[in-house]
This record gives sequence, C-alpha cells and structure tokens, in this order.
Amino acid sequence: MPWYKKLHYRILMGMFAGVIFGVASATLGWGSFTSNWIVPWGKIFVNLLKLVAVPLVLSSLVIGVASLSDIRKLSRIGGKTIGIYIGTTVLAVSIGLVLVNIFQPGSHLPTEVKENILTSYQADYGAKAGMVSSAKARGPLQPFVDMVPDNIFSSAASNRDMLKIVFFALLLGIGLIQIGASQAKPLIDFFQSLQDVMIRIVDLIMLVAPYGVFALLAGTIHTLAGDNISSIVELLGSLGSYCLLVIVGLAFHTFVILPLILKIFAKMDRKTFFAGMGPVQLLAFSSSSSNATLPVTMERCEEKLGVSEEVSSFVLPLGATVNMDGTGLYQTIAILFIAQVMGIPLDLGAQ
Repeated sequence: MPWYKKLHYRILMGMFAGVIFGVASATLGWGSFTSNWIVPWGKIFVNLLKLVAVPLVLSSLVIGVASLSDIRKLSRIGGKTIGIYIGTTVLAVSIGLVLVNIFQPGSHLPTEVKENILTSYQADYGAKAGMVSSAKARGPLQPFVDMVPDNIFSSAASNRDMLKIVFFALLLGIGLIQIGASQAKPLIDFFQSLQDVMIRIVDLIMLVAPYGVFALLAGTIHTLAGDNISSIVELLGSLGSYCLLVIVGLAFHTFVILPLILKIFAKMDRKTFFAGMGPVQLLAFSSSSSNATLPVTMERCEEKLGVSEEVSSFVLPLGATVNMDGTGLYQTIAILFIAQVMGIPLDLGAQ
C-alpha cells in the first residue's frame, strides 16, 4: 500500500488541510461559510464516534469478563491497571511541577497581559467558586457512590457516565460466569454479535476520518480567530511561553516516559507502538475527546498491537475515564501559571 493511502497519513493530511483552510477562512473573511458548512461536519464525525462508544464498551467488557475462567484473573488485571494508571499520572504531574518551577512562565509576562488574564478569569470566578464549594461538601466516599448506577439505561444515555457502564458490565460478566455456560450462551452470543457490529461500524466511520479531522481543525481555527487571524497571533504572543511549556511537557511524557514504561513492561519498541496507534493519537488531538477516540483505540490495540480482548475491554474504557495523564500535567502547569501571574507564592508543599 502506498504511504499516502495509510490511515494515519491521510488523517495527518486532513489536519494540515484543516489548519490551512482555517487560516485562509480567518484571513479572507469566510467565517460565515466555515461556521455553516464546515464546522457541522466535524461535530457529526465526533458524534458518530461517541455513538458507538457505549455499546462497544458494554459488549466488549461483558465478553471479556465472561470469557475468564477464573474471576481472580480479573482482580489481578484490575490491580495492575490501577497501579500503572496512578504511577503514570504521578509522573505526568511531576513533569509539570518541574517545568513550571524551573521556567516560571507566569512571572515574565508584561503587566498589561497579566491584567487581561486576571480579567478573563474573574469573569467566571463565581461559577468556579460554587463548583469548588460543592466539591468540598461531598463526602470522601462520593466517588464510589458515583460509580454505581441506579438506572443503567439513563447511564447508557450519556457518554459522561462511562464508569457506571464499566461497573454494570463487570457485574453482568461476573453474573454470566456464575450461571454456567449453557444458560449464559444466548446472552454472550448477543453481546458478541453486538461487538462485531460495532467494530464494523467503527471501520466505516474511519473511512471518513480525514474529512472529519479536516472539519474539526478548521472549526477550531474559526473558533479562535473568527474573521481576524491577528487574534491568534496576539494570543500566542501573550501566552506563548505557557503554551510551549505545556507542549514540551506533553511531548516528553508521550515520547520518552511512556515508551520507556512500554519497553520495560511490555517489551514493545516505540516504532511498533506508534505505527499501530498513530491514527488514534491524531484523532485524539483533533477531537479532544477520550470517549470519541475510545472505539478506535480498542480496535487498534486488538488488531495492530495484539492486545487480548479481555484486557483491552477492561483497561481502555477505565483509562478513558480515570487515566488523564495529559490533563494532570496541563492542569499542574495551568494552576501554577495563574498563581505566578497573580503573584501568589506557593511553596512545594502548597503545590
């Protein structure tokens, strides 16, 4: 197959074309056309991916758990998964702390830029303060309460309740093991067929991925710039050091830390991994949605990296919900950047 027909290269070309079109739209005043005729296609593409997320996660996890002959194997997989998730998150946050304390991007901004940033954050301070107060009022066990659905159908109606879907699927899979193979077979066959159909739908959706990514990137540029490309230049000029620091931290975590962990624990070289997961990473960058990317992640892990279905169906849905290394790194830098802008001194303990 020629290189330009491979999926990750086609997605990459769609990304570049989307950025070029977005810049041209802002420069030539095509904002109305972009908003009406380009942006909706990006939303449709993301919605299609989210559409298959819940049924794919549910069916894959039920099949994966039900296929285990020993439930104790599930606890071993779960323990290793949580341990790795906690470890990589701690590493990501540590990278953010080191970078922001060494370079201190918020301490070198002009006074005018600092005042503009403070004004923009104070505008929604009341809403954020209310959210913080509400979070403090929650008990220490509230996260566990939030994991258990009171109505699986209402939880399945929202991609935001993926942990509840995972919990229900685990219970259902364990229940199928308990009732015996003969009684469980009809339901297992149903979920197996559902999984096969969802994977086929993902294949169909990925045929239009380059065009969806094009629309997403063009829409992002349009949202930032509108009909005035200079607004992006001004934004990058004032927050360039902060943005660059986040990018450096994410790149170091992605291309150094995670491949090192992969080499140690999975004995897989980075070339094999990035070749298999290239489309997933490009799609995640374009859509900014873990749940939208999840169906493609599961498919690529099983088909390109040789991950077993019972592992991928448990580890990946859980990771899409709780394993946010990039978010942890970004928020660490963002919070300390704002503190530096506002002149609030924070020692290492406070950080």
